[in-house]
Amino acid sequence: MQIKDIINHLDNRKKEKLGQIVRFVFVGGIATLIQYGTYLLMLNWMNVGIANTIGYVVSFLFNFYGSTHFTFKVKANAKRGIGFALSHVINYLMQMGTLTFFVWLGIPHKLAPIPMFCICIPTNFILVRFFLTGRGEK
Repeated sequence: MQIKDIINHLDNRKKEKLGQIVRFVFVGGIATLIQYGTYLLMLNWMNVGIANTIGYVVSFLFNFYGSTHFTFKVKANAKRGIGFALSHVINYLMQMGTLTFFVWLGIPHKLAPIPMFCICIPTNFILVRFFLTGRGEK
C-alpha cells in the first residue's frame, strides 16, 4: 500500500490536519533555519541569550506570515496576531529555559539549540494551531 492510498482513505478532517502538519513542518523548518542561522551569526558578537532572542524575532516575522497564509490558511488579523504572539511568548520562554539548561549541561553553544528545537517545536505547533484556528486537539 502506498502513502497516496493511505491518504485517500482518510476523511476530510484528517486530511486537513495532516496537511496542516506537513505545511507546519515546511514553514517551521524554514523559520527554524532562519532562527538558527541568525543565532550562529550573532554568537560572533554577543552572548547566547541575546543571539537567540534576535534569531527568534527575525524568524517570528517570517513564521507569522507563513503560518497564517500557508500553514493554516487563515486571514491575518489583530486577534490572530495577538494569539500568535502569545503562543510565541510561551515558546520563547520555553526556548530560553531549555537553551540555558542545555548550555548548563555543557552542550556547546553552537549545538545547544538543536535539542531545544526538538522540545519546543512540537509544543509550538499545538499552541499556534489553537490560537490561529481556535481549535485545540480533540
